[in-house]
Amino acid sequence: MQNKLILLLFMCSLSIAAQKKYHKSYDDNGILIEEGWLENALKIDYWKYYNPNGTIQKEGRYHRGKPIKYWYFYTRNGKKKEAGHFENGIKSNWWIFFNAKGIVDTKCQFRNNKRNGYCLVYKNKKLVKAEKYTNDKKLKEWTDVKSFRKENKMSDLR
Repeated sequence: MQNKLILLLFMCSLSIAAQKKYHKSYDDNGILIEEGWLENALKIDYWKYYNPNGTIQKEGRYHRGKPIKYWYFYTRNGKKKEAGHFENGIKSNWWIFFNAKGIVDTKCQFRNNKRNGYCLVYKNKKLVKAEKYTNDKKLKEWTDVKSFRKENKMSDLR
């Protein structure tokens, strides 16, 4: 009976130690820098980071301390700067980059933190150029949509 009680207390202490808790960090002036969930001192789930002026700097999810899924990044004045996917802390899939007005400027495919695949360049919300990359090295560029579509399967853009 005493062994079962000790085992039960041990299991309870493990579950308490592994519980997640909400964490906030502040700078020396008391301004919020970051907030999100911790489990065993690792960042998990949803986090937000802030600029010194209080605007949001970036936000997204973690798994075991590494960024995952979709993240948003902002300028100091709060406009979107870029947004995209992480897999196990590494940029992957499509990323969107915004100009100073917060309008889509470029969309690029990433793999292993590098441009791998297509980058689509926009001006005044219209596609004006397409580029193809492997490991951040530009392989080809198209300056008209017709020739780009003719040479490439549109299904490759997903």
